[in-house]
Amino acid sequence: MKNLPVLLAIGCLAVCPGFARAALINGRTYVPVADWARANGLGASWSQRGDEVVLTSRTTRLVFDVNSRNADINGIQVALSYPVAGARGTLLISQLDLDTTVAPLLYPRRSDKHITTICLDPGHGGRDTGNRAGWHYEKLYTLALAGALRDQLVRAGFRVFMTRTSDTYVDLPLRPALANRRGADLFVSLHFNATVVGRDEVEGPETYCITPVGAGSTNGHGEGSDDGPTPANRREDNSLLLAYEVQKSLVQSMHLNDRGVRRARFAVLRDATMPAILIEGGYMSHPVEGRRIFSDAYRLQMAQAIVRGILAYQRISGQ
Repeated sequence: MKNLPVLLAIGCLAVCPGFARAALINGRTYVPVADWARANGLGASWSQRGDEVVLTSRTTRLVFDVNSRNADINGIQVALSYPVAGARGTLLISQLDLDTTVAPLLYPRRSDKHITTICLDPGHGGRDTGNRAGWHYEKLYTLALAGALRDQLVRAGFRVFMTRTSDTYVDLPLRPALANRRGADLFVSLHFNATVVGRDEVEGPETYCITPVGAGSTNGHGEGSDDGPTPANRREDNSLLLAYEVQKSLVQSMHLNDRGVRRARFAVLRDATMPAILIEGGYMSHPVEGRRIFSDAYRLQMAQAIVRGILAYQRISGQ
Protein backbone atom coordinates (compact mmCIF):
# COMPACT_ATOMS: atom_id res chain seq x y z
CA MET A 1 0.00 0.00 0.00
CA LYS A 2 1.23 3.48 -0.84
CA ASN A 3 2.38 5.94 1.80
CA LEU A 4 -0.74 7.90 2.73
CA PRO A 5 -1.02 11.50 3.85
CA VAL A 6 -2.22 11.75 7.42
CA LEU A 7 -5.69 13.25 7.38
CA LEU A 8 -5.78 14.08 11.09
CA ALA A 9 -3.26 14.31 13.86
CA ILE A 10 -2.04 10.91 14.95
CA GLY A 11 -2.99 11.85 18.50
CA CYS A 12 -6.65 11.54 17.42
CA LEU A 13 -6.24 7.88 16.57
CA ALA A 14 -6.61 5.08 19.10
CA VAL A 15 -7.40 1.39 18.90
CA CYS A 16 -11.07 0.60 19.56
CA PRO A 17 -11.77 -2.12 22.12
CA GLY A 18 -13.22 -5.33 20.66
CA PHE A 19 -12.31 -4.50 17.05
CA ALA A 20 -8.69 -5.40 16.44
CA ARG A 21 -7.90 -3.04 13.57
CA ALA A 22 -10.59 -0.41 13.97
CA ALA A 23 -9.63 3.08 15.08
CA LEU A 24 -11.09 6.23 16.56
CA ILE A 25 -10.64 9.49 14.66
CA ASN A 26 -12.15 12.51 16.37
CA GLY A 27 -14.40 10.18 18.31
CA ARG A 28 -15.70 8.27 15.27
CA THR A 29 -15.06 4.62 14.49
CA TYR A 30 -13.04 3.96 11.34
CA VAL A 31 -12.32 0.57 9.76
CA PRO A 32 -9.40 -0.37 7.49
CA VAL A 33 -10.67 -0.43 3.92
CA ALA A 34 -8.57 -3.48 3.07
CA ASP A 35 -10.02 -5.48 5.98
CA TRP A 36 -13.59 -4.57 5.04
CA ALA A 37 -12.91 -5.43 1.41
CA ARG A 38 -11.55 -8.90 2.27
CA ALA A 39 -14.50 -9.60 4.58
CA ASN A 40 -16.87 -8.78 1.73
CA GLY A 41 -15.08 -10.66 -1.04
CA LEU A 42 -13.60 -7.62 -2.76
CA GLY A 43 -10.10 -7.19 -4.10
CA ALA A 44 -8.28 -3.90 -3.44
CA SER A 45 -5.81 -2.03 -5.65
CA TRP A 46 -4.58 1.48 -6.25
CA SER A 47 -5.60 3.42 -9.35
CA GLN A 48 -2.93 4.70 -11.72
CA ARG A 49 -3.52 8.18 -10.30
CA GLY A 50 -2.29 6.90 -6.95
CA ASP A 51 -4.85 8.79 -4.86
CA GLU A 52 -7.75 6.37 -5.29
CA VAL A 53 -8.27 2.86 -3.98
CA VAL A 54 -10.42 0.56 -6.14
CA LEU A 55 -12.38 -2.36 -4.67
CA THR A 56 -13.76 -4.89 -7.11
CA SER A 57 -15.62 -8.18 -7.33
CA ARG A 58 -17.48 -9.83 -10.19
CA THR A 59 -20.48 -7.52 -9.71
CA THR A 60 -19.14 -4.55 -7.74
CA ARG A 61 -16.69 -1.71 -8.27
CA LEU A 62 -16.06 0.86 -5.54
CA VAL A 63 -13.63 3.77 -5.82
CA PHE A 64 -12.67 5.83 -2.78
CA ASP A 65 -10.65 9.05 -2.99
CA VAL A 66 -8.04 9.41 -0.27
CA ASN A 67 -8.78 12.24 2.19
CA SER A 68 -12.09 12.89 0.45
CA ARG A 69 -15.84 12.36 0.89
CA ASN A 70 -16.15 11.36 -2.78
CA ALA A 71 -16.99 7.76 -3.62
CA ASP A 72 -17.89 5.98 -6.83
CA ILE A 73 -20.30 3.08 -6.30
CA ASN A 74 -20.76 1.03 -9.45
CA GLY A 75 -20.25 4.04 -11.68
CA ILE A 76 -22.30 6.64 -9.80
CA GLN A 77 -20.89 9.35 -7.55
CA VAL A 78 -22.11 9.09 -3.95
CA ALA A 79 -21.13 11.50 -1.18
CA LEU A 80 -19.83 9.99 2.05
CA SER A 81 -20.57 11.55 5.41
CA TYR A 82 -16.88 11.62 6.39
CA PRO A 83 -13.63 11.60 4.41
CA VAL A 84 -11.77 8.38 3.82
CA ALA A 85 -8.70 8.80 6.02
CA GLY A 86 -5.07 7.90 5.66
CA ALA A 87 -3.22 7.32 8.90
CA ARG A 88 -0.04 5.35 9.73
CA GLY A 89 0.02 3.79 6.26
CA THR A 90 -3.54 2.44 6.51
CA LEU A 91 -6.56 3.61 4.56
CA LEU A 92 -9.64 3.93 6.80
CA ILE A 93 -13.35 4.45 6.15
CA SER A 94 -15.90 5.45 8.77
CA GLN A 95 -18.16 2.73 10.11
CA LEU A 96 -21.06 5.16 9.76
CA ASP A 97 -20.48 5.36 5.99
CA LEU A 98 -20.26 1.59 5.70
CA ASP A 99 -23.55 1.25 7.60
CA THR A 100 -25.53 4.11 6.07
CA THR A 101 -24.15 4.47 2.53
CA VAL A 102 -22.15 1.51 1.25
CA ALA A 103 -24.11 -1.42 2.71
CA PRO A 104 -27.61 -0.13 1.81
CA LEU A 105 -26.55 0.19 -1.82
CA LEU A 106 -24.55 -3.03 -2.15
CA TYR A 107 -26.91 -5.17 -0.04
CA PRO A 108 -30.35 -3.53 -0.27
CA ARG A 109 -33.01 -4.89 2.04
CA ARG A 110 -36.17 -6.14 0.42
CA SER A 111 -39.53 -4.80 1.51
CA ASP A 112 -43.02 -6.24 1.33
CA LYS A 113 -44.62 -2.79 0.98
CA HIS A 114 -45.97 -2.25 -2.53
CA ILE A 115 -45.62 1.13 -4.23
CA THR A 116 -48.97 2.34 -5.51
CA THR A 117 -49.09 6.11 -4.80
CA ILE A 118 -46.43 8.74 -5.48
CA CYS A 119 -46.42 12.37 -4.37
CA LEU A 120 -44.68 14.79 -6.73
CA ASP A 121 -43.52 18.12 -5.32
CA PRO A 122 -42.82 20.81 -7.95
CA GLY A 123 -40.34 23.07 -6.17
CA HIS A 124 -41.09 26.71 -5.41
CA GLY A 125 -44.19 28.44 -6.82
CA GLY A 126 -46.07 31.71 -6.49
CA ARG A 127 -43.96 34.38 -4.78
CA ASP A 128 -41.11 31.87 -4.46
CA THR A 129 -39.67 31.91 -7.99
CA GLY A 130 -36.67 29.70 -7.27
CA ASN A 131 -33.63 30.15 -9.49
CA ARG A 132 -33.74 32.51 -12.44
CA ALA A 133 -31.92 32.52 -15.78
CA GLY A 134 -32.89 35.59 -17.77
CA TRP A 135 -36.70 35.52 -17.94
CA HIS A 136 -36.79 31.81 -17.10
CA TYR A 137 -38.05 31.00 -13.57
CA GLU A 138 -37.36 27.69 -11.91
CA LYS A 139 -40.89 27.48 -10.47
CA LEU A 140 -42.37 27.19 -13.97
CA TYR A 141 -40.06 24.41 -15.13
CA THR A 142 -40.41 22.32 -11.98
CA LEU A 143 -44.20 22.44 -12.50
CA ALA A 144 -43.83 21.52 -16.16
CA LEU A 145 -41.50 18.62 -15.30
CA ALA A 146 -43.92 17.43 -12.61
CA GLY A 147 -46.75 17.38 -15.14
CA ALA A 148 -44.73 15.34 -17.60
CA LEU A 149 -43.57 12.99 -14.85
CA ARG A 150 -47.11 12.56 -13.53
CA ASP A 151 -48.30 11.47 -16.98
CA GLN A 152 -45.46 8.97 -17.33
CA LEU A 153 -46.01 7.53 -13.86
CA VAL A 154 -49.75 7.14 -14.44
CA ARG A 155 -48.94 5.37 -17.70
CA ALA A 156 -46.69 3.04 -15.70
CA GLY A 157 -49.59 2.16 -13.39
CA PHE A 158 -49.04 4.44 -10.39
CA ARG A 159 -51.47 6.78 -8.67
CA VAL A 160 -50.01 10.27 -8.51
CA PHE A 161 -50.86 13.52 -6.75
CA MET A 162 -48.94 16.80 -6.62
CA THR A 163 -48.28 19.33 -3.87
CA ARG A 164 -49.24 22.07 -6.33
CA THR A 165 -50.80 22.03 -9.79
CA SER A 166 -50.53 25.75 -10.57
CA ASP A 167 -48.21 28.68 -9.94
CA THR A 168 -49.06 28.91 -6.25
CA TYR A 169 -46.96 29.13 -3.11
CA VAL A 170 -47.00 26.16 -0.73
CA ASP A 171 -45.18 26.37 2.60
CA LEU A 172 -42.32 23.87 2.77
CA PRO A 173 -43.61 21.91 5.82
CA LEU A 174 -47.01 21.46 4.13
CA ARG A 175 -45.49 19.53 1.23
CA PRO A 176 -44.32 16.39 3.10
CA ALA A 177 -47.32 16.79 5.42
CA LEU A 178 -49.63 16.36 2.42
CA ALA A 179 -47.71 13.26 1.32
CA ASN A 180 -47.95 11.81 4.84
CA ARG A 181 -51.64 12.58 5.18
CA ARG A 182 -52.59 11.05 1.84
CA GLY A 183 -50.50 7.92 2.37
CA ALA A 184 -47.96 8.33 -0.42
CA ASP A 185 -45.50 5.49 -0.85
CA LEU A 186 -42.82 7.76 -2.37
CA PHE A 187 -42.15 11.50 -2.25
CA VAL A 188 -40.23 13.13 -5.12
CA SER A 189 -39.39 16.85 -4.99
CA LEU A 190 -38.35 18.43 -8.30
CA HIS A 191 -35.93 21.33 -8.72
CA PHE A 192 -33.39 22.86 -11.09
CA ASN A 193 -30.06 24.36 -10.09
CA ALA A 194 -28.17 27.53 -10.98
CA THR A 195 -24.79 29.02 -10.19
CA VAL A 196 -23.15 32.41 -10.52
CA VAL A 197 -19.56 31.11 -10.57
CA GLY A 198 -18.52 28.76 -13.36
CA ARG A 199 -21.68 29.00 -15.41
CA ASP A 200 -19.98 27.48 -18.45
CA GLU A 201 -18.59 24.53 -16.48
CA VAL A 202 -21.14 23.48 -13.84
CA GLU A 203 -23.83 21.16 -15.19
CA GLY A 204 -25.60 17.89 -14.49
CA PRO A 205 -28.17 16.46 -12.09
CA GLU A 206 -27.74 15.70 -8.42
CA THR A 207 -30.18 13.79 -6.22
CA TYR A 208 -30.60 14.27 -2.48
CA CYS A 209 -31.88 12.11 0.33
CA ILE A 210 -31.93 12.58 4.10
CA THR A 211 -28.63 12.93 5.99
CA PRO A 212 -27.75 10.09 8.40
CA VAL A 213 -28.14 10.80 12.11
CA GLY A 214 -24.95 12.27 13.53
CA ALA A 215 -23.52 13.35 10.17
CA GLY A 216 -23.25 16.67 8.39
CA SER A 217 -25.12 17.38 5.19
CA THR A 218 -23.27 17.62 1.88
CA ASN A 219 -25.38 20.38 0.34
CA GLY A 220 -23.37 23.11 2.07
CA HIS A 221 -26.30 25.47 2.64
CA GLY A 222 -26.90 24.66 6.28
CA GLU A 223 -30.49 23.43 6.02
CA GLY A 224 -31.38 21.46 9.12
CA SER A 225 -28.05 21.92 10.91
CA ASP A 226 -29.26 19.79 13.85
CA ASP A 227 -27.81 16.31 13.28
CA GLY A 228 -30.42 14.49 15.38
CA PRO A 229 -33.00 12.03 14.05
CA THR A 230 -35.91 13.10 11.86
CA PRO A 231 -39.00 11.14 10.74
CA ALA A 232 -37.27 10.65 7.39
CA ASN A 233 -34.39 8.75 8.99
CA ARG A 234 -36.75 5.82 9.63
CA ARG A 235 -36.75 5.17 5.85
CA GLU A 236 -33.21 6.37 5.28
CA ASP A 237 -31.92 3.25 3.52
CA ASN A 238 -34.89 3.20 1.13
CA SER A 239 -34.48 6.89 0.34
CA LEU A 240 -30.80 6.39 -0.43
CA LEU A 241 -31.53 3.48 -2.76
CA LEU A 242 -34.27 5.47 -4.51
CA ALA A 243 -31.96 8.48 -4.93
CA TYR A 244 -29.21 6.24 -6.29
CA GLU A 245 -31.41 4.50 -8.85
CA VAL A 246 -32.94 7.77 -10.06
CA GLN A 247 -29.53 9.46 -10.31
CA LYS A 248 -28.14 6.46 -12.18
CA SER A 249 -31.01 6.49 -14.63
CA LEU A 250 -30.70 10.23 -15.29
CA VAL A 251 -26.94 10.07 -15.80
CA GLN A 252 -26.72 6.89 -17.84
CA SER A 253 -29.84 7.09 -20.00
CA MET A 254 -29.46 10.80 -20.78
CA HIS A 255 -25.63 10.82 -20.86
CA LEU A 256 -25.41 13.65 -18.33
CA ASN A 257 -22.59 14.83 -16.09
CA ASP A 258 -22.92 13.03 -12.76
CA ARG A 259 -22.97 15.40 -9.79
CA GLY A 260 -23.85 12.55 -7.51
CA VAL A 261 -26.14 11.35 -4.76
CA ARG A 262 -25.95 13.78 -1.87
CA ARG A 263 -27.34 14.22 1.65
CA ALA A 264 -29.35 17.11 3.06
CA ARG A 265 -31.90 17.85 5.75
CA PHE A 266 -34.07 19.91 3.44
CA ALA A 267 -37.41 20.89 4.96
CA VAL A 268 -39.29 18.90 2.33
CA LEU A 269 -37.30 15.75 3.19
CA ARG A 270 -37.05 15.87 6.99
CA ASP A 271 -40.66 15.11 7.86
CA ALA A 272 -41.51 12.62 5.11
CA THR A 273 -42.48 9.24 6.53
CA MET A 274 -41.99 7.43 3.22
CA PRO A 275 -38.86 7.16 1.03
CA ALA A 276 -38.21 10.73 -0.11
CA ILE A 277 -35.78 12.36 -2.53
CA LEU A 278 -35.10 15.78 -4.00
CA ILE A 279 -33.90 15.93 -7.61
CA GLU A 280 -31.91 18.87 -8.94
CA GLY A 281 -32.42 18.13 -12.63
CA GLY A 282 -29.56 20.25 -13.96
CA TYR A 283 -28.29 23.82 -14.17
CA MET A 284 -30.46 26.51 -15.69
CA SER A 285 -27.38 28.75 -15.64
CA HIS A 286 -25.38 26.52 -18.02
CA PRO A 287 -25.56 27.86 -21.60
CA VAL A 288 -26.29 24.44 -23.11
CA GLU A 289 -28.01 22.52 -20.32
CA GLY A 290 -30.17 25.55 -19.52
CA ARG A 291 -31.59 25.65 -23.04
CA ARG A 292 -32.36 21.95 -22.80
CA ILE A 293 -34.18 22.37 -19.48
CA PHE A 294 -36.41 24.99 -21.10
CA SER A 295 -37.39 22.45 -23.79
CA ASP A 296 -40.56 20.33 -23.48
CA ALA A 297 -38.89 17.44 -25.30
CA TYR A 298 -35.92 17.40 -22.92
CA ARG A 299 -38.11 17.48 -19.82
CA LEU A 300 -40.09 14.55 -21.23
CA GLN A 301 -36.83 12.60 -21.56
CA MET A 302 -36.01 13.51 -17.99
CA ALA A 303 -39.43 12.38 -16.79
CA GLN A 304 -38.98 9.05 -18.57
CA ALA A 305 -35.54 8.60 -16.98
CA ILE A 306 -36.95 9.30 -13.50
CA VAL A 307 -39.68 6.71 -14.07
CA ARG A 308 -37.06 4.15 -15.08
CA GLY A 309 -35.17 4.92 -11.87
CA ILE A 310 -38.31 4.48 -9.76
CA LEU A 311 -39.10 1.17 -11.49
CA ALA A 312 -35.54 -0.02 -10.87
CA TYR A 313 -35.88 0.89 -7.20
CA GLN A 314 -39.21 -0.93 -7.04
CA ARG A 315 -37.66 -4.04 -8.58
CA ILE A 316 -34.53 -4.08 -6.39
CA SER A 317 -36.38 -3.40 -3.14
CA GLY A 318 -39.05 -5.96 -3.92
CA GLN A 319 -41.80 -3.36 -3.74
